[in-house]
Amino acid sequence: MTEQLTELATEAYVVGFPLVFDLEQVVRFTEEGVGGVPATPFNAFGHARRLAGPDDTFVSINNDTLYSIAQVDLGVGPIRLTVPEAGDRYYVLQFVDAWTNNFAYVGTRATGGAAGEFLLLPPDADISTDTQPDGRIPTIRFPTRVGTIVGRWAVDGEEDLPAVFALQDALALTPVHQTLVPPEGVPAVPPGSDEALDFFEKLRVWSQAFPPAARDRPALESYAPLGLVSPYTVDEQPEGVRDALEEGYALGKEALESALRTAGVLDDHWLVNLHVFDYNLDFFEVGAIDSPAWKMAEPRTRYALRASAALGGLWGNHAYEAAYIMTYEDADGERLTGDHVYRLRLSPTPPVGAFWSLTMYDLPNYFLVRNPIERYSVGDRTRGLVYDDDGGLTITMSTTRPADEKAAANWLPTPEGPFRPILRLYEPGDDVLDGSYTIPAIERIG
Repeated sequence: MTEQLTELATEAYVVGFPLVFDLEQVVRFTEEGVGGVPATPFNAFGHARRLAGPDDTFVSINNDTLYSIAQVDLGVGPIRLTVPEAGDRYYVLQFVDAWTNNFAYVGTRATGGAAGEFLLLPPDADISTDTQPDGRIPTIRFPTRVGTIVGRWAVDGEEDLPAVFALQDALALTPVHQTLVPPEGVPAVPPGSDEALDFFEKLRVWSQAFPPAARDRPALESYAPLGLVSPYTVDEQPEGVRDALEEGYALGKEALESALRTAGVLDDHWLVNLHVFDYNLDFFEVGAIDSPAWKMAEPRTRYALRASAALGGLWGNHAYEAAYIMTYEDADGERLTGDHVYRLRLSPTPPVGAFWSLTMYDLPNYFLVRNPIERYSVGDRTRGLVYDDDGGLTITMSTTRPADEKAAANWLPTPEGPFRPILRLYEPGDDVLDGSYTIPAIERIG
């Protein structure tokens, strides 16, 4: 029986990880801020006023765009979202529910660059003349009461920042029903002395406050022997259950971290997984593509995929919006580390409708790396790069500045220890999505 409970707890960890990890970040955002965005209350946008750097301790944060992020609580009723005219500038507002489903997109690809309004609805809302008097505003229904809007604005150098600030400031969230009662937010779960039991207590409380899609509810109900659908706290469960939760937490965490390194198809030592965020099968609002091509249907694979996506790239986009391709190893299959010098030649450079970048992260945190030239990524908007005669680009990765002038111009600094670069392709071209564009392996040259 103990072995069965441990196995069940291991599974519950993987299934519940995205919800717990996401809502921890939601709470952190409202209390401390995230990634250069200051602490911001529910139902308001917080804005980063500088590109992310090593002080922004958020998983795989990008260095390409300025963030505008809102934690939305529709317990107050419908909310109007106002977006400014962005013109030709790339931007995206990505909508993520509490279980990390990407369920809507507003922005360049999805809705164009014109100004507009959208009505955000809670899961159980009825559209009426009370909520939408003129009947013409597009609606976006949230799958869970609390959700996140992750906005990204392309920035073309320091001199472009004031223009982006103006766009950020024009974003607005306006509740339809005015009230003095503050949003309920995420139910508080007092911390205990045990990391594992704290995790499962959050899962117990938050899964009841934010139910998943109907297809996922039987999985949660199957964890009743662990006390996870109980009105009683995890600490009140029998000792045998608590022991199983402890062991299941450790096993699940180890399995998840291991799976993250192998998630995707290995193509010339790059992990190419254009479908890492395809676990949403149920919620498709404005800008989200409802197609079998973007759905992972097999349940167990889907749960593992969802958990590894949250750990390695929380609030990442579907590949049709932005593709993420990463690697941990060089052309010889050896782990990438700051002990060596590497070269990556992109010829041709990635085909994109917006822009591309290669960003450096440390391990095991997946944070940006402090370096003397304050360069955290290299891409098609990086000033001063020297291209090859055929239009390709050769990037040098090392801890110290290369002596060769061209290599120094194209230098992407690495940490002293192990690292993982991510290639981001915004509005990737068809050649990327159909797999015909490939990226060569990173070569060790020193």
